[in-house]
Amino acid sequence: MSKLVKSLRIDNLINGSFKPSSSERRQPIYDPGAGEEIGFVPFSTKEEVKDAIGAAEAAYDKWSKIPVPDRIQYLFRLKNEMESHKDQLARSITLNHGKTISEAEGELERAIQNVESAISVAYTLYKGEYMPTVASGIDEMSERVPLGVFASINPFNFPIMVPFWFIPYALVLGNTIVVKPSEITPLGMFMVGEIFQKVFPPGVVNIVNGAKEVVDELLSNPSIKGITFVGSTNVAKYIYKTASENGKKVSASGGAKNFAVVMPDAKLEQTVANLIPSFFGNAGQRCLANANLVAVGGVYDELKRKFIEASKRLVVGYGFDRGTDIGPLVTESAKNRVQGYIEKGIEEGAKLVLDGRNVRVPDYPKGFYLGPTIFDEVSPDMVIAKEEIFGPVANIMRVESIEEAIELINRSRYGNAASIFTTSGVVARKFASEVIAGNIGVNVAVAQPMAFFPFGGMKESFFGVLHPQIETVNFYTDRKIVIQRWF
Repeated sequence: MSKLVKSLRIDNLINGSFKPSSSERRQPIYDPGAGEEIGFVPFSTKEEVKDAIGAAEAAYDKWSKIPVPDRIQYLFRLKNEMESHKDQLARSITLNHGKTISEAEGELERAIQNVESAISVAYTLYKGEYMPTVASGIDEMSERVPLGVFASINPFNFPIMVPFWFIPYALVLGNTIVVKPSEITPLGMFMVGEIFQKVFPPGVVNIVNGAKEVVDELLSNPSIKGITFVGSTNVAKYIYKTASENGKKVSASGGAKNFAVVMPDAKLEQTVANLIPSFFGNAGQRCLANANLVAVGGVYDELKRKFIEASKRLVVGYGFDRGTDIGPLVTESAKNRVQGYIEKGIEEGAKLVLDGRNVRVPDYPKGFYLGPTIFDEVSPDMVIAKEEIFGPVANIMRVESIEEAIELINRSRYGNAASIFTTSGVVARKFASEVIAGNIGVNVAVAQPMAFFPFGGMKESFFGVLHPQIETVNFYTDRKIVIQRWF
């Protein structure tokens, strides 16, 4: 693993070799904590995307015919290599994204868990079904078959974990894949590409960098059988529509506006301790980040006080410093976007009770930092209450009953996650049953499913029928039914 000490030109991985793009279009990549350029990523040409697809297509025939126990061994090697290079991979995430090194290490753990889950899939869910004598002299069976070349289009906020919601499942089930990392944070997958190069036969995994032109080629190329995407809702809609029109399978996860509801009977010390990282971890740049804190009835005053006090104690700083609680935003434009929402909240009449805009990190004056920001007296019709801000901004809202809280959540266009804090099983059951969201937490602030469960999403948070993680078993295979008689 040598890439961190080389010039940070991000190359494509095509047919087992790293190749510089011939494109003259490029974009800087940053260390957001220092606010400095650390290299560049090219916007690959259509021809280079076609080369990657062609390499995957050529590799598919041989890869799909490898016996399943042998394919599994490749994934064991992948897991071992990732664990052996965990420190360097985590550092690549923090360097290019800005999240704290402990958050980067947690991201890698989640990625590796998906490799383990994919291994288990091959041993269990990949098996078919068989029934003898469905009619006189006739037997019937179903088997799962791989489909060919898939593409994975990924977001900036989890540059290694999110691609691994898909890659290991596609591979262990006999498919090959073309991966497009975010053009904002491509370094993590560039580093993982060195492991792919070492572990897999040429063409089984390919990485192409770029932006919309790369995406459009993946969406339209007839050799691509399916597309996975994680990102904003507007882009998810575009990918879902375009890929579907081109006859491809699609799994597209979109944006979120998540709610955390606190009941009067909640244990506040434990509740607040769980809420704080759910709002401000990863600098609020995650689809499971809570955004609206809903206080039910008489808990409002004490909850607000404890939540603000705990937020003030958070340390904003450079991601490599172990004492840091909140790292920077990923780019200066991301910081400016979040600041725009803060200004919008003030214009709308929300009460700014904690302002993170003036935070300073003395050793890194050019970094893209924002501190935890809290609005009180937020109404459901405000823009800051409805739109995904994707930054360290929390809104406090007050309702009088659990029914009102559920109605508030269900009016949102998004349905990614919602959490409730209570000691009442009756209330928790009602919440889990009636809230329209794909990931529900009960006394759990970040409702993140383990790899061996699907990563849910409803309403405008998801487009498709098969979700990330283990549910991709059905996405990456089709059923072939064999009905046989012997004369």
